[in-house]
Amino acid sequence: MRRHASSSLPLPAADKDQRNDWATLKTLFPYLWVYKWRVLMAMGALVCAKLANMGVPLILKRLVDQMSYKPGDPHALLILPVATLVAYGLLRLATTVFTELREFLFARVTQRAVRTIALKVFRHLHALSLRFHLNRQTGGMTRDIERGTRGVNSLISFTLFNILPTLVEITLVLGYLVLHYDVWFSAITAGALVTYIVFTVMVTDWRTHFRRTMNELDSKANTKAIDSLLNYETVKYFGNEDYEARRYDEGLQHFEAAAVRSQTSLSLLNTGQSAIIAIAVTLILWRATVGVIDGTMTLGDLVLVNSFMLQLYIPLNFLGVIYREIKQALADMERLFGLLHENREVADSAGAKPLVTKGAEVKFAHVDFSYETKRQILFDVDFTIPAGTTTAIVGHSGSGKSTLSRLLFRFYDVNSGAITIDGQDLRDITQDSLRHAIGIVPQDTVLFNDTIEYNIAYGLPGASHAEIEAAARAASIHDFIVTLPDGYQTMVGERGLKLSGGEKQRVAIARTLLKNPAILVFDEATSALDSKSEQAIQGQLKEIAKDRTTMVIAHRLSTIADAHQIIVLDHGRIVERGTHQTLLLANGLYAQMWERQQARKDETYASPAAAVEDD
Repeated sequence: MRRHASSSLPLPAADKDQRNDWATLKTLFPYLWVYKWRVLMAMGALVCAKLANMGVPLILKRLVDQMSYKPGDPHALLILPVATLVAYGLLRLATTVFTELREFLFARVTQRAVRTIALKVFRHLHALSLRFHLNRQTGGMTRDIERGTRGVNSLISFTLFNILPTLVEITLVLGYLVLHYDVWFSAITAGALVTYIVFTVMVTDWRTHFRRTMNELDSKANTKAIDSLLNYETVKYFGNEDYEARRYDEGLQHFEAAAVRSQTSLSLLNTGQSAIIAIAVTLILWRATVGVIDGTMTLGDLVLVNSFMLQLYIPLNFLGVIYREIKQALADMERLFGLLHENREVADSAGAKPLVTKGAEVKFAHVDFSYETKRQILFDVDFTIPAGTTTAIVGHSGSGKSTLSRLLFRFYDVNSGAITIDGQDLRDITQDSLRHAIGIVPQDTVLFNDTIEYNIAYGLPGASHAEIEAAARAASIHDFIVTLPDGYQTMVGERGLKLSGGEKQRVAIARTLLKNPAILVFDEATSALDSKSEQAIQGQLKEIAKDRTTMVIAHRLSTIADAHQIIVLDHGRIVERGTHQTLLLANGLYAQMWERQQARKDETYASPAAAVEDD
């Protein structure tokens, strides 16, 4: 059986934090290369745009040199440079056209990459084990996903639309200066660029940990806020609004301090960048002015060099911002891709096949299980639910009853032993086919914040309204629904809180009936119902359980008295098994539980105050 056991656990947080920027970029690249022809065409448009942009100062130089006549000179009207003016305008237009063409070509690449990654993360989160979702912090995780997908868009935008064009332009400008002017021009330009880039990278890298700290503190504050709002009623019950506000404000205070440090370091970065650019431009203009005075350069050359510097340094002036945004995007994406690297723990094996039911016999064969290595929950649990019969699982709280249903759904893999359906080990079949074959009415019903019809139809997406209504009637909730102003279109609120516990339970029963599974699991299915509703629904549950393999996890023993088999658990071990009458005659744990419940029932009838039924 060991070959089936899950041998890997989620990566430690320290390992995930070691993902570097290159690893993040390497992960992103395949999503972009799917549209390789669009990428290559966009790169071609980028180069054309920069060539046109570089041609503008060259045309301007020629125009200035052609117009170097004194006012009133009779030759001035004869040399009106029409062709040069037209070329100047066309190059300006070409720069814009190629730039927009580049963005047009790359728009689908960017948005499809964002969509694909977001969908992949969403699917992966649903594929992770229940252990991960029990340990997750919803507020922080949703913020990580939001920032990560936004970071993909930012990274592509800043890298391909800012950094790469700037590098192309720098190469073209330096090449022209080397070929046509004194070495000082290219030396000053190159020196300033190197100094600027090194300074920007060093200071931005120093600032990156401030951004990471801000992200972590933001996620923590958001987690506290979301958790508090999700538990709104609990906060109100205990009057802890001020306490929750203080907890949230504590997180905001830490975030504020980190944000101030981040802004202070940003001011230092911007000041240093401006100083480098100012010195470089001053030195370039000084060399150009000396050249005009010496006669080695024309006024057109002075204008050309100045235009080159402006074209170069205006985008370069944003390099710090862009580099910081890229580093921020990489940090945000790192956490997003970290979610993708969470180990699934429970995954389909390479040769997994769809479940084939031939009556749906369920067998737990010598199952041992523990959520944590130090605390074992189930010990050598061994029983069979024959096809088409009902088996009830009873026991005190914490005896492992609900764990059996989780293992049957394969939310976890057993430590040893096996669970089979019609002889097929759950670890050898696909999880999708397994869960399509099982329907459950859980003890704690959580509904989507949507309509009643949507929540019932969730059992069988695409079901007709007539089928939904039939399921609601079978669950004894149709009459209640039609009394509502909006009927089946009534919104149930967050987690279904607009409905009572009994109403939510009946919606859960209806959607399970609509699913029409081969195997049914009732996990305290009527625990939230009053006695009258429970009696009404018990008849329906027995009716739908006919000829189906059914596992009933029950606390009220009266609801399972006619089960074909009753399994009694105590501290994770089967201590008794048999029919209701057999177990009563055995005078063991089951008989003791039955007597206690009957005594409480008698007390309830004897006391008028206790006779008030809960809804």
